[in-house]
Amino acid sequence: MNRRTRVLTGMALVAATAAALTGCSGDSSGESDNTLTLWHYEGADSAMGKAWDEAIKVFEEETGATVDFEEKGFEQIRSTASQVLNSNEAPDILEYAKGNGTAGLLASQGLLTDISDAVDEYGWDDKLAPSLQTTARYDDEGVMGDGPWYGVPNYGEYVTVYYNKDMFAAQGITVPTTADEFEAALQTFTDAGITPLAEAAQEYPLGQLWYQLALSQADRDWVNDYQLYDNPVDWQGEALTNATDTVKDWVDKGYISQDASGLKAEDAGLEFINGEAPIFVSGSWWYGRFTSDITTFDWDIFEYPGSELNLGSAGNMWVVPASAKNPELAYKFIDITMRPEIQAILGNNGGLPVAANIDDITDAKSKVLIDQFNTINERDGLAFYPDWPTPTFYDELNGELQNLINGSSDTSAVLTTLGEDYDSYVEDFRK
Repeated sequence: MNRRTRVLTGMALVAATAAALTGCSGDSSGESDNTLTLWHYEGADSAMGKAWDEAIKVFEEETGATVDFEEKGFEQIRSTASQVLNSNEAPDILEYAKGNGTAGLLASQGLLTDISDAVDEYGWDDKLAPSLQTTARYDDEGVMGDGPWYGVPNYGEYVTVYYNKDMFAAQGITVPTTADEFEAALQTFTDAGITPLAEAAQEYPLGQLWYQLALSQADRDWVNDYQLYDNPVDWQGEALTNATDTVKDWVDKGYISQDASGLKAEDAGLEFINGEAPIFVSGSWWYGRFTSDITTFDWDIFEYPGSELNLGSAGNMWVVPASAKNPELAYKFIDITMRPEIQAILGNNGGLPVAANIDDITDAKSKVLIDQFNTINERDGLAFYPDWPTPTFYDELNGELQNLINGSSDTSAVLTTLGEDYDSYVEDFRK
């Protein structure tokens, strides 16, 4: 689950938002010029935003071309992609979410360019570890992991455990290395009147925690069944039952507040930033913000204990629409973003570079994040996100977890509903 939602919306909303996005990509004649139209949704102060800003400057200096850049909201791009990319208003290059229900869906619809030849020409495959290539390649049905290249990721992301070192020290808690030690730490905080986990169920990250709990009982074959549809998923099996039972148990014990059912990701993040909750299980995309915003206490990260698998993948990626007017300029820009000096900007500002020289990373805090990511990646531990298998699963999972927290559904009912939604999509997909 990338840090933002990935669900399909109604056609009325799509049409309305598409109208707001038009007029951004130059003339509609289909003729190329010396302008690269570029969309991405990274904030100017984010690690990626800083790196891409420098890449734009380098691109314009080296090519003599002009970049027509507009920062778009993630929801703008997500909700209108099929319509905008199927028109003459499409940009030459844009950042887009990876996964079967997003990039895979557009690839299967013929809306993205097969960039395999460019990958060979520029050698981007040599710069990306095999596990990071999974989300860049899609077969004819839009399933990731095989087939042509439809995008190039140039940063990584994963879910980790953020913790307030001062609050841990105050309760005499050391960093847990097993699942039992983690639960003991949660109980210690609860006994002290502190709700330990900053959570939200209206959006992520509770769905991420749920999936992480499932991964702690799973292996790579299970992940391939769930994400790649290799075999049917047992929705009442050990992994998913344990995850759902544990979430409910942790709500009942006070480890997770019942208020989480009405909270969003920003609310949960602020609980941690403000020192109200000692633990926040979520993505590396928060790292740079925590580094700049947390000034009243010391914090760090540790891997979720007791699991060889972690949520994560290559980050969102550059894609080239099939209707792009200047694909060759797009390829040149992608190549610049893969250069070590651009990757170092990303890495020194809290991001996760995929092609940096480690010696170029001078920020000590950033090295901690990168080292942990590399450790997970080296053991093939990245297991993607729970909402990836279907275009609507993000909302469905959040809704069912809200029902679980509120007590309106038990584990069996939650998993039955999720399983029916998942199986229905996969069955239709495979027809």
